[in-house]
Amino acid sequence: MKGFILFTFSIIFTLCNTNNSLATTTVQQEEGEGIELPTKPKEKEFNAGDKALSHIVDANAFHLFGDYYFHLPVMLYAPDHGWTCLSSTRKFEPVTYGDGTLAIDRYVLNHGSVFRVKDDNFPLGTHRIEGFDYKYVEDEKGKEKRILQVKFDGELYDLETKSTVDGGLFGGSLTSYYDFSITKNVFSLLVNFFILSWIFLAVARAYKKRSNMAPKGLQSFMEPIILFIQDDVAKPFLGHNYERFMPFLLSLFFFILGLNLLGQVPFFPGSANVTGNIAVTMVLAIFTFVVVNINGNRNYWRHILWMPGVPAGVKLILTPVEIASMFIKPITLMLRLFASITAGHIVIIAFVSLIFIFGNAGESLTGSGMGLLISFPLTMFMFAIELVIALVQAFVFTILTASYLGAAVEEHH
Repeated sequence: MKGFILFTFSIIFTLCNTNNSLATTTVQQEEGEGIELPTKPKEKEFNAGDKALSHIVDANAFHLFGDYYFHLPVMLYAPDHGWTCLSSTRKFEPVTYGDGTLAIDRYVLNHGSVFRVKDDNFPLGTHRIEGFDYKYVEDEKGKEKRILQVKFDGELYDLETKSTVDGGLFGGSLTSYYDFSITKNVFSLLVNFFILSWIFLAVARAYKKRSNMAPKGLQSFMEPIILFIQDDVAKPFLGHNYERFMPFLLSLFFFILGLNLLGQVPFFPGSANVTGNIAVTMVLAIFTFVVVNINGNRNYWRHILWMPGVPAGVKLILTPVEIASMFIKPITLMLRLFASITAGHIVIIAFVSLIFIFGNAGESLTGSGMGLLISFPLTMFMFAIELVIALVQAFVFTILTASYLGAAVEEHH
């Protein structure tokens, strides 16, 4: 179903992707004078890499197709200016790829994400911009670094990178503003939360009303899955301690599975790639790390820090390895889920892009047809693989967490 909808919109977009006539709008300049300017600059050439990246990264808007977007609230606070609250795509007037055509209070929209101009001399208010560019510089370590720029009034201005607290590990840095926006990943997390809450509350009510009766409806669908996690994941690894950790294991499994399946829904909210965001998988892995080590018993810590019965010389080698393994385990959980989901999304977008590559972004109907014939079976196969991966990765994350917990609470033999 997802494939049919996606290819239908792909064909429609290919047939209709002609240069639109440029409407005009009045933009208030700093002096207060209004001038007539085109609302949309000339569209860029189709770039499969940009399209794939814009699909998998978090952004301040849902890009549905063509120039259509689902608006999300942008809430920004800069100590030197105050609050700026607006609708991401409605106010910035984006064109294809989600590049805004307006700068608002030094904020601009690039690939659906909000950035801020570094230069304090950049005028506040609303102004028409002339596009985006990149410059390449060398950092302190001699590595080439790409800096995003915005063109305004014939000059290029550097933009701040996304705000992060990772010391630049993921390419970001601390910024001059705070972003409290509801991004597409945050919105998908909320959607997943409300769907799962409705499901489990409905199942709980069904168990109360139908006590000692055969399950029915949604209850009969959920019960085998819960029993599967209990009998094939929790009990084999945790033994008599399984009831203690069942809520945590079930929460992990259904939360990850829900996000993975939401990512299979086309356009909305399927344009979100939540479990393909390393920050999300990192938080899930941290939860596992904390729960495992808080519940680790004396035998668990003795095995890591002392290893009774092992010669002292060998302990000098094995103890650092055991300590490192405490951190390597959650890191592997984080990377496995992130890489599996992200790779699948990129491959699907790459296959769909063949339609636009062969058809020269809508200029050749014959080429688009050839691209469709090639990409359709490949994409359908990847859709099936993605569905399997969504289920398998939720199960793998849960069963590995159960194995780590089982090792942490195992009694001394």
